[in-house]
Amino acid sequence: MSRTSDPKKISAVLVEMCYTLGFDEAYQQYQTLQIWDSVAGETIAQATKIERFTNGQLFIKVKNPSWRMELNFRKKDIIIKLNKALKSQMVNDIIFK
Repeated sequence: MSRTSDPKKISAVLVEMCYTLGFDEAYQQYQTLQIWDSVAGETIAQATKIERFTNGQLFIKVKNPSWRMELNFRKKDIIIKLNKALKSQMVNDIIFK
């Protein structure tokens, strides 16, 4: 095993490994869950909890019905922000419960 002159970050190695092993979609789903708070914003993040992300659908549990209504109005914008942050069209729909 030879040494390289420029070491890689462990996160970069893990990303490469996920793509090599065919886990790229699972990794992108994981990333979606990780960036929810920053994309949605602090106020929305406090009023929501991610349940699951499958087949392009993100299921979010909402604190109360008034938040659910507000988030349904903002759904398209949130989807656009998530996909932009992911640099991929991973999120097709958000279901607020």
